Amino acid sequence: MPNPKGNPENLKPIKSDREEPLTEYLHLRVTKEMKEELKAKDDPPEFCRQAIQEKLDRDK
Repeated sequence: MPNPKGNPENLKPIKSDREEPLTEYLHLRVTKEMKEELKAKDDPPEFCRQAIQEKLDRDK
C-alpha cells in the first residue's frame, strides 16, 4: 500500500550547480507542433531557457 503522505525523497530541495538558481516559473502557450518538437529534445526545459536567453541577448 502506498504511503498516503507521499515519498519523503520528493520533499528534499533540488540541488543545482548553476551560478544563479532557477527560482521563477514562466508559463506560456505554444502550438501543438511546437510542443511535440520540444518534447523530442533531450532536455526541453534547458533548450527553452537557452532559446529565450539567446533572444534576450540579441535584443540588448
